[in-house]
Amino acid sequence: MNLDLSALNNAPRLLIEAELQPLQGTRFQPAGFPEIGAAQYEGPDGTPMLLVESAQSMANRMEEVCWDKVADDWVQPLKGLSVVKVLDKNGKSLTNSVLEAHRLNSEYIARTEAFKPIKDAINHQDDRPFSIRDQLAPVLLRFDINSLIHGIFLEKIAGVIRLPRALSGFIEASKVGVASSGGVKKGIEPGKKGGEGNVIFPRDEFVSPDIRGYFNIDLAQFRGYGFSDRVYQLLVALALYKIRAFLETGLRLRTACDLECKNIVVKRPSGYSLPALSELKTALPGLIDVAKKDAGFEVTKITYRK
Repeated sequence: MNLDLSALNNAPRLLIEAELQPLQGTRFQPAGFPEIGAAQYEGPDGTPMLLVESAQSMANRMEEVCWDKVADDWVQPLKGLSVVKVLDKNGKSLTNSVLEAHRLNSEYIARTEAFKPIKDAINHQDDRPFSIRDQLAPVLLRFDINSLIHGIFLEKIAGVIRLPRALSGFIEASKVGVASSGGVKKGIEPGKKGGEGNVIFPRDEFVSPDIRGYFNIDLAQFRGYGFSDRVYQLLVALALYKIRAFLETGLRLRTACDLECKNIVVKRPSGYSLPALSELKTALPGLIDVAKKDAGFEVTKITYRK
């Protein structure tokens, strides 16, 4: 099955909004941040706003829906894509470049001898200009295609080797109200001091009539990599898959924050309709098969030793 992406030909960005709501009840728990807790703020018109999920967290969540942790491989529609797998000295899986927070720059990857072929392929030289298009993008495509979408900073090689996210997202709620409650941490000795007895604590959740997820695919960045049209189409389809799969299977953000998608709207470009998840699942194996002739996808296995 072919995906029709012609409506995106002249668009610099693909902007998507998803209307969300709690799966059960009305309350939800947003992300918490050190020292400030929930990120509450006023919108430009004074509307009480709340950051439900940050761009950093969303990037990681849109990777999780791509990986089958039981099989330790890409989910079925994405099999064949490049990835670096990290094993311990006994051959047991430790992690991989899809799920690692810093991708190829992870301590589990960049600090190993097996990283040398990747570093050599990038071929950074201190006395020469560095080209993302000619040196970095082709190597990421070959070894870790996900980094072309998620972004990467290979500071363990050089500070100039970095890519911004080509796919980003966040969730925010407006007109929010606080739902205050509480709880108790029960210890073995209820009367004991020092936090080991019964500790009563406050708890804040939130309600909102308008929770929205926002997604931005930088099509211009994809084009700037200079790949063939086959690879470009695969990158767009993979980014779309991440969004669709997250909205359908990844919205249980926390125990007290389980959401569902009510509606999806493409804001730009006008006239484009987002493919269904079933369409993307059908199309992606063929797109991968065609693109691998240009990409040379590799599955690299690295043994990590302390």
